[in-house]
Amino acid sequence: MSDQNASTFTMYSTPWCGYCHRLKSQLNREGIEFITVDIEQDPSAADLVMQVNNGNQTVPTLIYSDGTAQTNPSVAQVKAKLASLAG
Repeated sequence: MSDQNASTFTMYSTPWCGYCHRLKSQLNREGIEFITVDIEQDPSAADLVMQVNNGNQTVPTLIYSDGTAQTNPSVAQVKAKLASLAG
């Protein structure tokens, strides 16, 4: 992966979220780099997740470098989004 695409999104999650653990494992297997933020440890991150998800703290929520978001996406959806960002 080129430096241009490194850490092009942040995953907002919680330690107990099974969907978060599954997506992290899949992304790691694919060699996709990302930043993880625990919304239970960062109140401003929890607020951001709530803004994106109509007041709900739904995780995993991914925020991309272009400001767009995906909630509980599949690996295929993440890869498609990263491909579109790489343009």
